[in-house]
Amino acid sequence: MKKPGLLRRAWKSLSGAGAGQGARASLPMTLPGNWMGGLGGMFAYDGADMLSNESAEWNPILRSPDAEINLDRDRMVARARDLYRNDGWARGSINRITDNVIGSQFRLVAKPDYRALAWRHGKGFDTVWLREFRQAVEAESRMWSEHPLLFCDAAQKLTVTQLFRLAFMHQMKDGEALGVMRWMPERKEQGADYATALQLIHPDRLSNPYQQMDTHSLRGGVEIDDNGSHIAYHIRQAHQFDYFDAVESMIWDRIPRFTPWGRPIVVHSFDYDDAGQHRGLSVFTPILNRFRMLGRYDQAELQQALVQTIFATFVQSPYDPEDVRAGMEDGELTEYQNLREGWHKDNPLTIGGVRVPVMPPGEEVKTVSSTRPNSGFDAFQSTFHRNFAAAIGTSAEQLSMDYSKTNYSSSRSSMLEIWKTMHRRRADFAVSFANPVYCSVLEEMFDQNRLPLPNNAPDFLEARAAYSRCHWIGPGRGWVDPVSERQGAVLGLDAGFGTLERECAEQGLDYEEVLDQRHTERLMMKERGLPFPQWAVGAPVNQTTQTPDPQ
Repeated sequence: MKKPGLLRRAWKSLSGAGAGQGARASLPMTLPGNWMGGLGGMFAYDGADMLSNESAEWNPILRSPDAEINLDRDRMVARARDLYRNDGWARGSINRITDNVIGSQFRLVAKPDYRALAWRHGKGFDTVWLREFRQAVEAESRMWSEHPLLFCDAAQKLTVTQLFRLAFMHQMKDGEALGVMRWMPERKEQGADYATALQLIHPDRLSNPYQQMDTHSLRGGVEIDDNGSHIAYHIRQAHQFDYFDAVESMIWDRIPRFTPWGRPIVVHSFDYDDAGQHRGLSVFTPILNRFRMLGRYDQAELQQALVQTIFATFVQSPYDPEDVRAGMEDGELTEYQNLREGWHKDNPLTIGGVRVPVMPPGEEVKTVSSTRPNSGFDAFQSTFHRNFAAAIGTSAEQLSMDYSKTNYSSSRSSMLEIWKTMHRRRADFAVSFANPVYCSVLEEMFDQNRLPLPNNAPDFLEARAAYSRCHWIGPGRGWVDPVSERQGAVLGLDAGFGTLERECAEQGLDYEEVLDQRHTERLMMKERGLPFPQWAVGAPVNQTTQTPDPQ
């Protein structure tokens, strides 16, 4: 039997034809697998099969992360941003994620490592100092981040929480958040306590000077060393398509990542998907085409429904359209219709007081029964929503804002899974963006001697890691069933499996503020002679010392 050309070449390869007799003797004389069915048996894994119908045309190229991202990044980001601007599902998904990660508050909780400080520098660093230091740092931080003149923002437009929310939104839809820590001592003349300010930079402005190709040390505007560490950033003075800043858009500033003594200057945050990656991608990237197709399908269904609504009724006539047009031009048909209309107007036909319409011979009224939206459209759309939700790390219910098909168990399970992703995103953003901002402000607090320190305290630069340790409280997780979930929290506290700090943080609260407020409310109830609720029942309060009375 004569073998096809492809199989003949494969047979020669396997039998060693043209390679010498010795080579042929060392190879098997029969082909593995189903010879007539193809060469599938040659591949140990189906995923490596190059000849099957499913994978013959599937030949992706192995490239580094920077080669995969940077060449097409502008196009992908532009499409993702277009979805955010014009697609309700896309915009809603980014807003839901941002509200769960940053929300209306992103509060600092200072947690200096007093054990490390005590171990290295002796006494004075204990829990008493920890509490005093934390209260002072958080108070000073609020004076900076929530100043009514918004000195924390280089543009004097937003608070720190609002800056973080905008930065995180950029990270979701554009793939990365970018900011520069500015030193602006001139603002102290206007009443600012600190000269440090955060300036958000649009990620599009980060690029190679004059749009040159990536090199060994320059990747998408990020300058790196031989270890892959970011050492500087090349940022345009204006966006590349700002016609009103055409000159500035062709000027790049090289900004180092740190000062010579380690103070952060540029903060750059994005999700790492691969080792050796230096620019980020939008969460929409894997689903751009599907999201666009669903939007077009949704629009087509709406247009069809609108067309059927407009043309819901028509008159079916046996007359030829050309004859009718000619009759109307000659005036004969129009005159005849006028006579008929006048006669019926003077002699209306009614049955039981209801008028009976009279049509010309052969004409009848037809109605169009609407078949839109398609009966399978809802199920099809729900399938797409689950696909999108899985890709961007949220639930289908959050994406569509439709909870009509969920119960307590499914809603609770979904919330717990999504909460893991939201908590991870919050922690990643804090490490890569919020912490460097805090570290810069904390350095200035030390420089101005605004914090309580023991006599043997080291300088900030000497113990930067211990002093700047912190975490952030975002929006609360919320409740699906407040009664049962709060009962579970109380049981966990009683059993020692949880702490008041953690339980309050999960609901977006500071436990010290909760305790202080409860103490204040208990005093006010006693002053007014009000009976204590169950949570306030305990030892009486000494009105003189404002502390619980041991009696």
